[in-house]
Amino acid sequence: MTMLALGVFSTSYAGGLMTNTNYHIAFDRMMARGATFDIDAAYSNPAGLAWGHDGFQLSLNFQKPWQNRDIEVSVPGYLGSNFDQKYNGKASAPIVPALFAAYKKDDIALSAMIGIVGSGGFVKYEEGIPMFEVPLRAMLAQSGLMPGNYNYDSEMKGKQYIYGGQLNLTYKVNENFSVAAGMRANYYDGYNRGYVNANMVVGMATSNPPQPITADLIDLQLDCIQRGWGFAPIVSANYHNGPLTVAARYEFRTKISTENDTRTLSGRIRNTDPTTAAVMPYIEGEYALQAFGDKVAAYLDGATTRYDMPSLFVAAVGYEFTPKLRGTLEYHFFDDKHAKMAGDRQKELKNGTHEIVAGVEYDINDKFTVSCGGQRTDYGLADGYQQNTSFACDSYSFGLGGAWNINEKIRLNAGYFMSIYSDYTTEPKANIYSTPYTGTETYSRTNYVIGLGIDYKF
Repeated sequence: MTMLALGVFSTSYAGGLMTNTNYHIAFDRMMARGATFDIDAAYSNPAGLAWGHDGFQLSLNFQKPWQNRDIEVSVPGYLGSNFDQKYNGKASAPIVPALFAAYKKDDIALSAMIGIVGSGGFVKYEEGIPMFEVPLRAMLAQSGLMPGNYNYDSEMKGKQYIYGGQLNLTYKVNENFSVAAGMRANYYDGYNRGYVNANMVVGMATSNPPQPITADLIDLQLDCIQRGWGFAPIVSANYHNGPLTVAARYEFRTKISTENDTRTLSGRIRNTDPTTAAVMPYIEGEYALQAFGDKVAAYLDGATTRYDMPSLFVAAVGYEFTPKLRGTLEYHFFDDKHAKMAGDRQKELKNGTHEIVAGVEYDINDKFTVSCGGQRTDYGLADGYQQNTSFACDSYSFGLGGAWNINEKIRLNAGYFMSIYSDYTTEPKANIYSTPYTGTETYSRTNYVIGLGIDYKF
């Protein structure tokens, strides 16, 4: 019976399976920023800074996301009845900051960006997850213990952050063309923590009032921290002629190999064999973990796991229709199938992630700008990729907001975006969770982000 799946509790805001694209609030309010010359070009269009502000620029941005990540499982005929249950996962993060800086003089610009470049947040299932509950209850049923005859308690939670720091050098080749080269350092910091406990009342204490005496049937404890580093070169080019801007950017794959710092990994199972239970009431240690599945090795102390960030290609076209109205259309491709993941899950994907993004912004006057945009994300998902601990759903995202030029040096940005996800329902799975039953899983998500940021020109 596979008890622990090879995966990680993960969240993300906008972008690919392992990559975020929303760092600056200008993204929240417009989304398509691949042809910009503003300070957020330090991430979205480094080559475009050749046409940006002469001198220093700084930008500090804060975002607050909310997510739900729910799993619904249906197993007809489970233990002589039907098993239909929804597991609510609450994903959250504190205020997420990002810092941008740039300096331009003549034909050369230097820029930097620091932010959470992959995932970023916490997810918690207060009632556990089905990959634990379904097989464990089936195992107890084989011993004659049916649901209702014992107490079951479970909780699973995880964290995943990929912090990134990026440096770029931009050079204006001629009046129409510029190039940029950069490097991003990425640091992965995550954990998986949880427990499963099933116990039953075996008697009553002689206290006043009498208290029940319980005995464990199953007890599993997990606390595994994972950390690792990776680096990715970045190249970009920009063509600008009058109202037209054409830009392209390529980020190489970031190879990240994490090493486990396992604080707790223990299993304890009540021995229901009447011939040995008297002398060995519990199966513990290595033998108990073997009963939970061969993939438990992924959480052993010192084990390594890959969480690569895929290569990313971006092509964008921006056009200034009038001095007040601008629009951008762009395309993203995340090569997820060639970015190694835990358990080689990337091989299950049908294709890499395709995104189409469009946005417009309009200057009401010299003080105020309004903008909006949309994004379609197609991950190339397949049943074999989806796991209780890490799943994705295709989506449409929409953003809107505005900017206030407080004076010639200071601009305030505010934005909001939301993602509308398509539920993903698997085909009926035989022997679901290594049980003798056939069942289906439905994965669903919600995502909302608000942001506020300030840009400053020296």
